[in-house]
This record gives sequence, structure tokens and C-alpha cells, in this order.
Amino acid sequence: MQSVVIKQRFCGPPNSGNGGYSCGLLAEHISGPAQVRLHSPPPLDTPLTIIEDSGDWLLKHQRELVGTAKPAQLDLVPPSPPTLEQARQARQTFAGHSDLNVFRSCFVCGPARDVSDGLQLFTGNIDGTELVACDWQPNADLLDEQGNTKTEFVWSALDCPGYFALRIPLDSGKLFLLGQMTGSIDKPVPGDQPLIIYAWTQFIEGRKHYSASAIATAEGEVLARAEHLWIELKQPALEKTALE
Repeated sequence: MQSVVIKQRFCGPPNSGNGGYSCGLLAEHISGPAQVRLHSPPPLDTPLTIIEDSGDWLLKHQRELVGTAKPAQLDLVPPSPPTLEQARQARQTFAGHSDLNVFRSCFVCGPARDVSDGLQLFTGNIDGTELVACDWQPNADLLDEQGNTKTEFVWSALDCPGYFALRIPLDSGKLFLLGQMTGSIDKPVPGDQPLIIYAWTQFIEGRKHYSASAIATAEGEVLARAEHLWIELKQPALEKTALE
């Protein structure tokens, strides 16, 4: 059993942990691709436990099950990434700068966060494609001793771009939370060079929206991949359970 605390810095919604970051805390215990399901919004600044159970890993708040991770197979073949210059230019069309964005403090995509504090992954449209993208170079405090991005931050970076790939208008009044994420870190994600983060929609089934994302080098080599399940909330309440 391992004790962890998701600090306020790593929030997604204002009062709960960023979905990708929370998934990454569990995924780092699994060798190879992992599928993580979030059963309830991960609480912030609260002691949580990570427990191994017959090959699966559980994130719990006291007796409440917050997340479950298990080994998975990820057959996702990402499309070719945009160029680094395209990714940089796409930042200019990031929809989340709007005052209608209720996740402005999100660790990954929140425009209210300082550059030294949040990831600032402002993914915008790539002209002539279905992709959204931006550039990214991880800060030094996100790296391990080998200079590569830690697992929880790779999963963080793969998270929010998948939401913006859905292109949900911020004035629609709809709210979504990450319900499930399947990810794979295929190669180390270095911190000493600019990277390309890009994402695209897969399909929609009622309140369930599916997307995918990838991280690539400036030369187009894919380093990490993920698929997401986003759940549209029945009511606009950020504390509402993601999966029912």
C-alpha cells in the first residue's frame, strides 16, 4: 500500500485532481499500456491510498474507490503529427482562453496558470485537418533523474488535448469529465527538446465522447499515445461522479 496526496497544483476542475494526472499515478505501477477508470473525482490535498489487487491497482479515499487501473492493449495508430511550426501556430486558436471556460485553473490547459506552474497546453486547430495541437517542452520539475518526463505528467499532457479535440462550444453549457483513459508510453518523453502534442475525435455515443491523443518529437516520432472516454454530465455540477 502506498500513500499519495494530489496537491491543489494538479487540479483539473477547481476542486478535484486533473484526470490525466490522477490516471498517471496509477498507470506508473503497470508495465506497458494501462487502462484507468475514474469512478469519482479525485479529491485534492487529501491522503489517498494506492493498493495492488490481483494485478490491478486501486486508488482509494478511505473506503471510497476513486480509480482502477489494469494492464491493457492499445492498438491505436495515430495519424501523422503536424509540424512543430504548425503546432506553435495552433496555440492562437485555443478555445479555452474564453471567460466561459470553467476550467481556467486546470494544471494542464488552464490559461490562468503561470508558465512555471501549469503545462499550458493550449491546443488549437490545425488547418485542413481534424487535429488540434500545440507545442510543449516540459519544465525541469516534471522530469526524472534521467531527464525524461515522469509518467504522471506524460498522462497529464495526453489528457486535456483529447477534450479540446471534441470541439465542444464553451457556450453550449455542457460539461464533461474524463471517465476512462487508456495510455501507453512507448518511448521516453525527453525534457530537453520541444515536443508536439496533438489530438483528434474518434466517435460519439450519446453522452459518451471518445477521443485520442499523442506526443511526438519535432521529427514526427510518436512517443506516447492515449484514448479517452469523456462523459457529458447530466447536470452542470463539477462534483458529480464521472462514470455512473
